[in-house]
Amino acid sequence: MNAGDVAATVVALAVLMTTGALAVVLVMLARTLRSVRATLAELQDETLVAVRDMHRAIRSAAGDLDRVDTLLATAESVSGTVDSASRFAYKAVSNPVVKTIAMGAGARKAVRRIRRTDPGLPDAAATNGRVTRQKASSAKVSSAKVSSGRKSR
Repeated sequence: MNAGDVAATVVALAVLMTTGALAVVLVMLARTLRSVRATLAELQDETLVAVRDMHRAIRSAAGDLDRVDTLLATAESVSGTVDSASRFAYKAVSNPVVKTIAMGAGARKAVRRIRRTDPGLPDAAATNGRVTRQKASSAKVSSAKVSSGRKSR
């Protein structure tokens, strides 16, 4: 065997070993690709389920949003109605109430004036506008004593 044969044998062994290493790498790469494909298939299945669920949730939320919108519109309508009714009640009731209070105040003043002009009754201002029969009769008696006492002096 000469040097050329040895070199050819060494090169042939190197090529054989490289081919074997490449074959092992290709087998491992094929396994990895199969695993990646299986994982992608699972991911796709789970993603499709998740997307379907998300679509259902969005549709449900849209329906709920429509219901809430309807409720808000109804609440605004009720609020407007209540506001109108309260304004109407204020306008309808406030004027007669004010007139009634004014009439009561005028009647009180008239009663006080009438009581002041009655000679047999004490001054309404001295008794805070309250005159009872007992006070009125005692006032008549005491005014008679005072007037009789003045005459005797």
